[in-house]
Amino acid sequence: MNISEFSLLLMSVFASVAGQFFLKAGALKLGKVDVSNAVSHILRMITTTEVVIGLVCYGLGAIAYILLLTRVNLSVAGPSVSLVYVFSVLLGYFIFRETIPITRLVGLSFITAGVILVVWQK
Repeated sequence: MNISEFSLLLMSVFASVAGQFFLKAGALKLGKVDVSNAVSHILRMITTTEVVIGLVCYGLGAIAYILLLTRVNLSVAGPSVSLVYVFSVLLGYFIFRETIPITRLVGLSFITAGVILVVWQK
């Protein structure tokens, strides 16, 4: 993977992580959904700024991913975008004060090591 391909990968990953951040922020604004308020929540989702920004970020991430797919094999691109999981956990920890159990850290280490092995070129 060369520098331009790696840049597309990072753009896709960071746009997707930004999308998750904004969707979570919007979800916190909306509150819990249950049967009695489901319809009103669905209508409020399309007018909640954070949700709309999150969806736009996901769209930008998808565009960057499609551009990446024009340059590298799916067998490289697909596993590489799993870095979204790593950054999402870190985002949850630092921004939303979520805990990270040791088993999750081990799993994230495996994901990171796997991505390195997938993109590694001799």
